[in-house]
Amino acid sequence: MSQSSEVIKALLATLPQQPGVYRMIAADQSILYVGKARSLRQRVSSYFQQPSTSPKTRALVARIADIQIIVTSSETEALLLEQSLIKSLNPPYNILLRDDKSYPYIAITGKDSFPRLMFHRGVRQPDVQYFGPYPSAQAVRETLDVLQKLFRMRTCENAVFRHRTRPCLQHPLGRCRAPCVGLITEDAYAEDVRATTLFLKGRNREVQDYLLSRMQQAAAVQDYEQAALVRDQIRSVRAVEEQQAVYRSSGHADLIAVAARPGGVCVSVLAVRQGKVLGSRNYFPKAHGEMEAGVLLEQFVPQYYLNPERWSDLPERIFLTCAVDGMSVLEEALQSATQHRIRIRVVQGGVAAEWMELARINAEQGLEARLANRLQQEKRMRHLADALGLSVLPERLECFDISHSSGESTMASCVVFNAQGPSKKDYRLFHIEGITPGDDYAAMKQALMRRFTGTLAHLPKPDVLLIDGGRGQWRCAHEALSELCPEIMIVGVAKGEGRKPGLETLHLDEQREIHLPMDHPGFLLIQHVRDEAHRFAVKAHRKGRDQRRSKSALDDIPGIGPVRRKALLSFWGSVQAIGRASVPELATTPGFNQALAQKLYEALHSNERK
Repeated sequence: MSQSSEVIKALLATLPQQPGVYRMIAADQSILYVGKARSLRQRVSSYFQQPSTSPKTRALVARIADIQIIVTSSETEALLLEQSLIKSLNPPYNILLRDDKSYPYIAITGKDSFPRLMFHRGVRQPDVQYFGPYPSAQAVRETLDVLQKLFRMRTCENAVFRHRTRPCLQHPLGRCRAPCVGLITEDAYAEDVRATTLFLKGRNREVQDYLLSRMQQAAAVQDYEQAALVRDQIRSVRAVEEQQAVYRSSGHADLIAVAARPGGVCVSVLAVRQGKVLGSRNYFPKAHGEMEAGVLLEQFVPQYYLNPERWSDLPERIFLTCAVDGMSVLEEALQSATQHRIRIRVVQGGVAAEWMELARINAEQGLEARLANRLQQEKRMRHLADALGLSVLPERLECFDISHSSGESTMASCVVFNAQGPSKKDYRLFHIEGITPGDDYAAMKQALMRRFTGTLAHLPKPDVLLIDGGRGQWRCAHEALSELCPEIMIVGVAKGEGRKPGLETLHLDEQREIHLPMDHPGFLLIQHVRDEAHRFAVKAHRKGRDQRRSKSALDDIPGIGPVRRKALLSFWGSVQAIGRASVPELATTPGFNQALAQKLYEALHSNERK
């Protein structure tokens, strides 16, 4: 047993059962990891009792030379101390959340005769109303854009406002009332400010009632121009409310989703206020190879919320994708700091599940963009070449995948990656026809033949061709291309045990197969390319399947294209109503004449005469 092991063994026997914080120390005295515990003896001893299934934990334990502890009076105090130490020490085996930006707000100035609507980040000023914080600057700008269209408050700087002699371009665009040149009175402008304030507070029903009373007042004094203007505002407010797809109920909530793959982690925080999704913000913590959502959230959530800047607008509920240890302690710490009751829960269903799905999509998309970082592409290509035994760096990768639902609407995808990453202009889709439904081998062979013969034969050939599948799929591709393109290296990517990512087998020929480490850059590139091919194929398959299942009687009528179909449905409301109309009635449809109406009528009623 090494000297450090003897030291640790002796230390474990002396650890107290009290709550506290522990620090894992390396041989060079650097801090490896900081953690908290309800019982220091039980928590720290658990690292050494049996080998961990987590690669991260095994690597951490192998480097520990000493352990330092700090006893605290409660687990809540331990949590607060842990977060303070993580922020100050930045230990490499902790999940590190880097967030040095202040949060953006929407602000309305208070001292001005004509208050200004503006984006704000930084120190708050007196006599200014603030709304937020919003999860991102993009969310603020999108909201400001809507507000300008609805209520037309000014957004210009005061120096510009005071020296205008004629309206700026915002006025003719219907985004400002031009108070700078006196085209609106202070009282009328104050009404727009009030409506904007109500809207930002989420009181949409009050906004509509308020605008309705203004419209009625204007109509009562026969100011019909003003009444029409307010009427349009009411319509716009209702349209915005309808377009807010997740506007379901009142209440505040944050929803936190995790996307994790070998090579990266993305945590997406979706902010919901007054029942409306304000936007999301993605974080990319240094996770040191950790992949389990529960472990990631256990460290991310306390770091994220034990930040005084967030306490001014903490939601009533925080929803997570899975159960996480220690959340009751975090609830107590937040309640103690903010004097507000906050609940951290796992999503069970209902509206929260819809919101969580949005958070999940944002996390997946954020991670996808991260992994596609072009600065990493050359490194991954180089490692892939070494792993596959290529003498030169591959310049073009192609990957094929097949997607269908029990043989229905079979679709094959071909995605292309080059030295810069995904080359989406070179992606191709193949509608597979004339095969036995569900025959993936025949579908793959047809897709490959169409790619490397005919009109697509002139395209550059790949240096490596990836096939989503095992040795059978590899053999099918080899047979199809052995004479056409014998120089292309074909690699079958077979899913591992339990179809878990990171356990794939790479088939290079009939006999040879290799397994690469989960964090191997070349293997991460293969996973990225394979997943992109799968996504592209599934998306196209679902679209084709849904189109077949929802095909309209208007689709195959000569002379009735998309524009005329839209005109028909807009004018008549449904296909059934069109079918009941006579030829003279059909001729009244915008864009139709008697001859076209006759052709349409005959096409719709042809089956009745058979």
